Amino acid sequence: MVPLSIPSPPQGVWELPIPGTGLVIPIRAYALCILTGIVVAWIIASRRWQARGGGQETLETAILVAVPVGIIGARLYHVITDHQLYFGPGRHPIEALYIWNGGLGIWGAVAAGALAVWIVCRRRGASFAAMADSLAPGVAVAQGIGRLGNWFNQELFGRPTTLPWGLEIDPAHRPVGYEQYPTFHPTFLYELLWVLLVALVLVLLDRRFRLGHGQVFWLYVALYTFGRFWVEGLRIDTANHLGTWRINEYVSLVVFVGSLVALLISLRRHRTRETPETVDPRGAARAEEEEPAA
Repeated sequence: MVPLSIPSPPQGVWELPIPGTGLVIPIRAYALCILTGIVVAWIIASRRWQARGGGQETLETAILVAVPVGIIGARLYHVITDHQLYFGPGRHPIEALYIWNGGLGIWGAVAAGALAVWIVCRRRGASFAAMADSLAPGVAVAQGIGRLGNWFNQELFGRPTTLPWGLEIDPAHRPVGYEQYPTFHPTFLYELLWVLLVALVLVLLDRRFRLGHGQVFWLYVALYTFGRFWVEGLRIDTANHLGTWRINEYVSLVVFVGSLVALLISLRRHRTRETPETVDPRGAARAEEEEPAA
């Protein structure tokens, strides 16, 4: 054990017995982290959406649709980009459905979730850009909480390291060729700290400059992908490569550039934030109806 190293949890699954049945329900830390992140993101987004003049019904509908769609998108992205884990000689394709074992790609989650939110906003006449701005800081926080699930699963860590904050990994979880190394870069912690910083920066800049029209969202994407590029380069888990880079490094770079361009275009076109009437007409109308008569 390296002095001051970070220990890994001894287990990531707890079995809850059902009295009188002989059955047990597995309680998985990975799932608990994801659910906690969703709840926290919901609370943060609710306050931000209300501050922009949006109605709670619109936000709740968007989140209830986006969460399952986003999880499906996250799993699809992971299975597509790491297909060798599930398909081919000696592999079991059914395991592609075992979401509880880990393997969710944030790119798929954001893309599929954003599509779901866009559809809800379009049907309700709400501003998708304002909704995305409201959701962005909470999504960043949820990502950080979700990364704790990787810690419990002892997965997605980085190269071996002797730094004081090295992550202890049990021999059973060490990749082939790294069996002799006891501690590794805790990339889950690097990303957790980064996304929490991103969320703080987004909130502070939004308050200072009253950002709107998708500017908070594009800033979130740019900042996240900037940090993810460097974290991705440290990881040693099985992944497909193009040349010396992992696929996700290329994705990070492309999305980073694209989000910067989108942010600059939005800043040039829009100098002020959306008005409550344009954010969520139904929410604004309902708020007026609920105001007590003078």
